[in-house]
Amino acid sequence: MKKVALYVRVSSTDGRQTVENQKIILVDFAKRNNLEYDIFEEEESTRKTRPVKQALLMKLRNFEYESVIIYKLDRWARSSTELILDTKELVDKGIGFISLTDNLDFSSAAGRLQFQILSAFAEFERSLISQRTKDGLARVRAKNPEKKLGRPVGSKDSKSRKKSGYILREAKKRKSFDEQAGNFKSIESYLDQIK
Repeated sequence: MKKVALYVRVSSTDGRQTVENQKIILVDFAKRNNLEYDIFEEEESTRKTRPVKQALLMKLRNFEYESVIIYKLDRWARSSTELILDTKELVDKGIGFISLTDNLDFSSAAGRLQFQILSAFAEFERSLISQRTKDGLARVRAKNPEKKLGRPVGSKDSKSRKKSGYILREAKKRKSFDEQAGNFKSIESYLDQIK
């Protein structure tokens, strides 16, 4: 019997939302498909922390489960970038990723095609956002060349920062994270991503 992970999460922690509907649908799917399952329920879900999801990702990286099944894509990730990075890692490792409401199964041939299309749209979205930002800055510069652009100067800006150190630290951090997951790439590939 295949063992899968069922992941559930709510958007708010004010008590008005529950994961019960998600659980009912996921458990029903697992039972209908003869799957042995464990439920991972996110109890703390702020923008920066989702400890249950992080623990589940570590178990998936260690191949403790064949697939992760979710109710809907937005239960797994808060942005298209996060979704693409997480699912790409799982798909590359041969771990199934199924979203029931979205009718996506990235472990099938059709699902892998859908994933490639989703990735292309996410990249397109990032490019559009970047281009709109650049266009807006160029427009403001053309109207008022003296205007100082960017975030306001704060208390942390009293000393100049070294950008090169940040880029290298960030590249090393990403490389180390990927190596824990069994993905080994050169440091240059990470530096290219950040620049």
